[in-house]
Amino acid sequence: MAAKCVPSLCLLCILSGIVYSASAARLQEQQQSILKVCAKGYFLSEKSICLPCNCKGHADYCEDITGICINCRDHSTGDFCEVCEDGYMLAPSRDGRHTCKPCACPLSVPSNNFAVHCDRGGAVLRCKCQEGYAGQFCERCAPGYYGNPMAVGNSCKRCDCNGNSDPNLIFSECHNVTGHCQHCWGNTAGANCERCASGFYGDAITAKNCRECECNKCGTSSCGDRTGVCHCKPGVTGRFCDQCEEGYSGFSSCQGCRRCECGPASVRSTCHPLTHSCPCRPGAGGRYCERCLPGYWDYSPSGCQKCDCESGHCDMHTGECLTEAAVNLCNISCDECIWHLIGDLRLSNKTLDQLKVGVLNISTGAAANDRLKYYNYTAHRLQTQFLGWKNKSSVLKAQTGELEEATDVVVSDIKQLQDSESVLKHLMNRLENDTLQDFTLAEQLNTNLSDLNVRIEEMIHDWELYSVHQDIDPEVARRNTEMAQVMVSWMRTLDLSPREPIATDESTEAHDLLRRVRQLEKKLMITDGRLPPIREVLSRFSSMLSDAQGLLQKASNNIQQTQDRNRANILKFQRSEMKQQRLTEDHSAVNDTLETATEHIADIEDSVAELNAMVQNVTQYHAAIDGASQKLMEKTERLSLADRDLVQKADDHAEDMDRQANALEEDLRASDANGFVQRAISAANVYNNIVKYIDDANITSLTTLNLSQKAEEAIIGINEQMDYLKTQSDNVFKESVSLHTEQKEVDTEVLDKMSYIEETKETMEKNNKKLEDIKEDISGIHKDRTPQRLEFTLKVAQETLNRSAEVLQTISPISSKVDQWASNMRNDEYSTDAYENAVVSAGEAVENLNVLVPELLDKLKVVEEKKPVNNVTTNIMRIRELIAQARSVAKKVQVSMKFNGQSSVEVHPHTNLEDLKTVTSISLYMEVDPDKDPIEDRFILYLGDRHGRKDYMGLAIKNDNLVYVYNLGGEDVEIPLASKPVSQWPAVFNYIKVERLGRHGKVFLTIPSQSTTDEQKFIQKGEAPGTDSLFDIDPKDIVFFVGGVPPNVRLPPPLSLAPFVGCIELESLNNDVISLYNFKATHHMDMTTSTPCPRYKLAFSQSRIASYLFDGTGYALINNMERRGKFGVVTRFDISVRTVANNGVLFLMVNGLKFFLLELKNGYLRLMYDFGFSSGPNLFEERLPILQINDAKYHEVSVIYHQSKKVILLVDKSHVKSMENPKTTLPFSDIHIGGAPSNILSIRSELSSVVGLKGCVKGFQFQKKDFNLLEEPGTIGISSGCPEESFMSRKAYLTGESYLGSTAKITPFDSFEGGLNFRTLQPSGLLFYHRDGTDEFSVSLENGGVVFNNRGTKVKSHKKQYSDGRTHFLVVSVNSTKYSLVVDDKDKQEKKRPASATRSSSGSSLKTFYYGGSPSSSMKNFTGCISYAYISRQDRDIEPEDFQRYTEKVNTSLQDCPVQRPPAALLSRPMSRTRQTQSQKVSRDRSSVPLGLMELKSDEAPSEADITPCYLSSNPRGTRQAYHYGGIANSRQHYTDLPESLSKRSHFSLSLKTQSSFGLIFYVSDAQEDNFMALFLAHGKLVYTFNVAEQRVKIKSDEKYNDGTWHNVVFIRDGNMGRLIIDGLTVLEDRAQERNVSWHVSSPLYVGGVPPGNAQKNIQRNSAYSFTGCLKNLQLDGQWLSSVSETFGVTQCFEGRSEAGTYFSAEGGYVMLDETFDLGLKFELEMELRPRVASGLLLHVSAVEGYFTMYIHEGAVVVLVNDGTHEFFTKVSPAQGLCSGSWHRVTVIRNANVVQLDVDSEVNHVVGPVNPNATDTRKPVFIGRAPDLFLPDHISTRNPYVGCVKNLVINNSRVSFSKAVLVSGAVSVGTCPAA
Repeated sequence: MAAKCVPSLCLLCILSGIVYSASAARLQEQQQSILKVCAKGYFLSEKSICLPCNCKGHADYCEDITGICINCRDHSTGDFCEVCEDGYMLAPSRDGRHTCKPCACPLSVPSNNFAVHCDRGGAVLRCKCQEGYAGQFCERCAPGYYGNPMAVGNSCKRCDCNGNSDPNLIFSECHNVTGHCQHCWGNTAGANCERCASGFYGDAITAKNCRECECNKCGTSSCGDRTGVCHCKPGVTGRFCDQCEEGYSGFSSCQGCRRCECGPASVRSTCHPLTHSCPCRPGAGGRYCERCLPGYWDYSPSGCQKCDCESGHCDMHTGECLTEAAVNLCNISCDECIWHLIGDLRLSNKTLDQLKVGVLNISTGAAANDRLKYYNYTAHRLQTQFLGWKNKSSVLKAQTGELEEATDVVVSDIKQLQDSESVLKHLMNRLENDTLQDFTLAEQLNTNLSDLNVRIEEMIHDWELYSVHQDIDPEVARRNTEMAQVMVSWMRTLDLSPREPIATDESTEAHDLLRRVRQLEKKLMITDGRLPPIREVLSRFSSMLSDAQGLLQKASNNIQQTQDRNRANILKFQRSEMKQQRLTEDHSAVNDTLETATEHIADIEDSVAELNAMVQNVTQYHAAIDGASQKLMEKTERLSLADRDLVQKADDHAEDMDRQANALEEDLRASDANGFVQRAISAANVYNNIVKYIDDANITSLTTLNLSQKAEEAIIGINEQMDYLKTQSDNVFKESVSLHTEQKEVDTEVLDKMSYIEETKETMEKNNKKLEDIKEDISGIHKDRTPQRLEFTLKVAQETLNRSAEVLQTISPISSKVDQWASNMRNDEYSTDAYENAVVSAGEAVENLNVLVPELLDKLKVVEEKKPVNNVTTNIMRIRELIAQARSVAKKVQVSMKFNGQSSVEVHPHTNLEDLKTVTSISLYMEVDPDKDPIEDRFILYLGDRHGRKDYMGLAIKNDNLVYVYNLGGEDVEIPLASKPVSQWPAVFNYIKVERLGRHGKVFLTIPSQSTTDEQKFIQKGEAPGTDSLFDIDPKDIVFFVGGVPPNVRLPPPLSLAPFVGCIELESLNNDVISLYNFKATHHMDMTTSTPCPRYKLAFSQSRIASYLFDGTGYALINNMERRGKFGVVTRFDISVRTVANNGVLFLMVNGLKFFLLELKNGYLRLMYDFGFSSGPNLFEERLPILQINDAKYHEVSVIYHQSKKVILLVDKSHVKSMENPKTTLPFSDIHIGGAPSNILSIRSELSSVVGLKGCVKGFQFQKKDFNLLEEPGTIGISSGCPEESFMSRKAYLTGESYLGSTAKITPFDSFEGGLNFRTLQPSGLLFYHRDGTDEFSVSLENGGVVFNNRGTKVKSHKKQYSDGRTHFLVVSVNSTKYSLVVDDKDKQEKKRPASATRSSSGSSLKTFYYGGSPSSSMKNFTGCISYAYISRQDRDIEPEDFQRYTEKVNTSLQDCPVQRPPAALLSRPMSRTRQTQSQKVSRDRSSVPLGLMELKSDEAPSEADITPCYLSSNPRGTRQAYHYGGIANSRQHYTDLPESLSKRSHFSLSLKTQSSFGLIFYVSDAQEDNFMALFLAHGKLVYTFNVAEQRVKIKSDEKYNDGTWHNVVFIRDGNMGRLIIDGLTVLEDRAQERNVSWHVSSPLYVGGVPPGNAQKNIQRNSAYSFTGCLKNLQLDGQWLSSVSETFGVTQCFEGRSEAGTYFSAEGGYVMLDETFDLGLKFELEMELRPRVASGLLLHVSAVEGYFTMYIHEGAVVVLVNDGTHEFFTKVSPAQGLCSGSWHRVTVIRNANVVQLDVDSEVNHVVGPVNPNATDTRKPVFIGRAPDLFLPDHISTRNPYVGCVKNLVINNSRVSFSKAVLVSGAVSVGTCPAA
């Protein structure tokens, strides 16, 4: 082979030599052609010619030589951009070129092109779809996917059913559009099968263990899908909802239980729990004892009387005797059906007779009878239900048969489709494989052909290159020719015949390959032709499957809609019933009002008749005066002779009376808000004018007549005095007889004094305890002075004890002496002289006692006030301030909490609920992660009533939407934000805000961008139906829960959802910063396992600028400013402030008495500083426009201290002022910004008026160095961000010369709604005004009432007392039919729109309107506050008006409102049914007698039996012989008469029920408490202990017994051995070593607690106070203890539900408050009460002279006042009645001789005589009862009050009964039985 190659190489060398010279010559020319570059769009050919690229206009460049296009664009591809990319298809264009357009599979937009590739077969577009898409044009989702490809931006996603779908399904597992899973498997449900189905619970996602709830299906409304907790239907209780609540029945109805009430003739009030029947009294019958049995009549609560007839039968109503034959089983005309029924019943009786024999063999007892009744009733119910189910079953069978047939057809179709699908799949797979192979071979062939073409072109190029003739050297040519001849000859000698077969074979194979390629190409074309029909068939099958699935879904939806409509109809029916009931109640109220009006008209007619009679009497009086004038002249002459001074005094007295009358008239005018009295006075003046001249002419004679009468009365008095002196000796004897009575009174008084001393001692001991607490509290304040304080405290306390001992020593002789007197009296061994001496001695002792007691109280005040260490008060105030600051800091913690689906947080709600009534706004940040936790219905937050009643608002996730829910007393309002489903939220913090203005609600959602300022914002609005606009919630029951609620809180149905999973960060509540960390309590919140989610603070545009929000309570403190920059020649402070406040500190520096202050004062900048200057502080304060910076804009304020002697002030970089001072270096190192603590502000008087800043600070610089205020350690109570709401002025204060004006697109005359809050003390004023030509639209206050005027048509409020200083909310509206006015949701008035008002106003252009007044109106401008106003504008939604943006603000302050309700203002309110004029007349004409005094003196006074009993029993249901202890620290009972055997051995037993962890149960000791025995609770465990000499026996249980159930306890002492037995099972024993030790104790024995100070020597402190719980069956050695001698705060142990309050039991008791509560001449008192008796004493205060008493008598509340000289009263009988079983609010306001009484907004008042000598003294206040010694003799009731009292407030200070001086008797503090 090598030999053969050598000749070939030689030939090549010859040829190369021949052409070498030619190559060299052409080389230079070729290089020139290579360097040639063609223009854009051209390529260089092999001939060095620039030819245009053939790229169809889709590329700018192509390769040289080949012309292959580079970088095809417009979705084209290929060597010459001749084909389209996948997903695009060729389309002709106008210029003849082709373009690539997106496949319209299904839409020709890139976002909705879901084809791998597409082409057009004729006129039909053929799409090859991506995975997850189906249809001819990929227009729907494939099975297992969902979405709507036909919607722009939408696509198909894989179904996510959490692996809980039916594995046997052939079709898709979810809805092909919504993605909701349709065939959840394994007892799961939900859009993604993410939770357990109804009736099942467990973990549907991870554990997949959904199991059936254990709840009773009949009594359960639902069970928790995670926990399985059963939620019962109304009236049902039990862990599994398997029984009715007590007093309820009807469980088997499966509709909940209803209360079963028995008839009046029943023995019990409720039905039997098993038989649901009632036991009847004699003669009564029926299931509920509602009628008489046959043979009885006269139905009454005591039963029925037996007929007194021979036949034994009578009429059950009249008692008329009837023959047996005449007895008709029907008392009405019976039809034929009734008689058939009677016949059937007779047949049934025969059967029952047969059963009776068998039943008697079982039992004849009452229990068996009840059981049979129950079985009989159950059988009837089951029979009825069975018939119903049978009917339903027949219908269901027919439907089932039809469904089975349809199912068989569908199954067969499905099988056929499945077979066809499998065949088609097989064919498609084969086709696809063949196609791929063909395509691969075709590509290889194409590549080979391209290579061959390239090589051919190269060969052609070479031949062209070598074929060019060139001039060469002859010698070279000769040599080359010779070489060529040699090579040719050699080539001729070569033998190529062996290679011929090989070439022939290769040629044959090439032809075969070409033939196969052509065959494959033909097969490919055939295959392509077959594909469209197959695809069309598949598409048709898929369409049919989708249609079938759609029909099934439609049927399912129809069924669901039917069920929903059924539930909605049921709900509407229930609401209609409630509305009907309300209408009935309103109808009754209207009838009552009409009756009252009739009575008023009758009274007016009587008054008119009396006036006519007065006119006639005047004439008669005139004649009588003329006739008597002569006699009067004679008497005058005689009297003038007798005593001229007397006449002068009479004249003076007349002038004085005239002056007082004028003053009285002025007082009446001043107090007459409504003008009624003034009109009465004017009417009376008409008649006064008639007799004016008569009075002027005869005034002297009248005066003389009065004097003569007085003289005659004086003479009569002298005669009577003489008679008295004559009979004085007889009276002496009578006086001696009355001494016995006086002795009893003295005895009682002394006992009361002893009781008072005992109470004083208890107070002293309580104060000792307070001193101990104070000692611990102040131990860390001033440690250096603590020993001196304690020594002083102990000294004062010891003196107090000594003084108490002196008091007791003083009392003891009196007590013994009184006992001796009583003995002598009983034995008639007394003398008058000795008795008088004894009385004198007792009086002296009492006087000494009166001296000692004030001294003792003074000592106690010294202990409390501790004057020698007067900084204790300051320190306490500082501690309170620090606590408030700590709470403020907690409110501003801007960190989220992570909720795990079980946790919840209770946040402190808004402190001022009045602000929430009109407007409620909550904003928060929330993060959910749909990928980690599937979105399901979840609870987010709730603000409202603890029990889920009344008004509320909340936030939840429902059906993948954020939903805002609120209720204002009517229907629930739900506002879903459907425009952005929660599942589409990014997994970051999103901003949410919900707000309510009146009945209008909105929900906002802002989704942030992490990179730019662009944000997505969504909003949805709604409104509540009806007219209610106020969020009315009880302050005591309001709760604010986030994330979830604990089990004891009941949510309203729209929010009863699963707890939240995710992160929440609260931002604000009504624009006040609020935080989850300002919580009341957390539930299952673990910060270690559930760490808070981080939030990108600058994600939202409002937070991108670093700023700080100050709310007026916090401040920033920068310590050691020089760490960032040094004081220099120029020291500079820069601060940028934005605010609308009038006052507030910008920054403050203090060092000792030196200070530097920059602040806002009345809206202007004010600068003051003092560095120790001798001339005092430097002050700059001017009202320059540049200094007014409270315009809601940022202003940069700079202070420069230059060369230590000049202060320069710059505002917005403009120089304002320079101030010189003596050269002094700045003496400060710290600076306060935005506020300062009180201890700093109290250093200098100049700083006392400084207030915190309300606004924003954008950066603070010192020496041009920034500080992050939030990171400074001393910063308290500020937050980041600066929300726009902080600078909106929603409130305005107007002074009577003020108004606000603006413009808006409104049409108030035609269609309008507007509302506002207002508060004023003025009866008249313009609130809102608009004028269009001559037409006026206004809302105003006129004489205390609200008047709405629209074009002369006026709508007036019913009430006229809206100028009372309280906040009121009004809404006016105009529509096509009526004008309406609503005030406070209660006063609703409307008028029909007149026909003349149909003309429309002038267009919808901008119109001017005013608040608070008008520059053109004739009405008086408003004085007071207007807030949260809104109007219905045409160009924007309803929202609160921002007064800051108004163009006209005349004399208006946009800050807080200074109008406050006076604490003791006597407000004019609507007249109650009790007429005011009568009480006033009585109180002026004579000393009025209180209610009941005159009535009870008459013979017609009602007896107790005649008084209607209260709805609630005076003795609530309780455990027999069981007592409740607790509520106060020393609740207890005293037992005396202890047996002697107690000193040796004792065996006590009792039953106990409590939930307390600590508390004393039993205690007895000797006087010194050396020997003792006690039983108490410590950490829930029972501890029994006693002493044996110096040793102690102490037995402690291992288990806790504070579980709220009854436990039997036995504790035994036998010498030195002790034993504790609990529930007869647990026996614990211990003994001491010493024996035979003397052990004695003395009376009394204490149960439940001890007097203050006792037991602390022997028992740990926290267990020495009363336990809270019940105790019964207290026995000693198997015998009941003797009766209780004294009781303090102990009542019966009640059963059933309880609530907060203080209960005064029927056994009697009272609470005594100390003298710090001032009920003197001027006070205001409020309380809520719920009586159980019609009469009883509520409150009593005794003064030095007189008293103040409040009591209830026969359903009326009475206030009786005695000022020492006069007595007057007022009363109110509420319309609802005091004994209705509901709570009543009572308010009493006293101002000297004026007393106002308000009961449930029904008001009465009385004006008593003025007593100039009345003094204001403080005396103890008795609640519920008072000792008889303190009560006046003629009070109409001395009975104790029985019932509940709560929320007692005196002079705006809440009274805590648990801290009262004394709680005596049966009073339960803190707990009140609910029924």
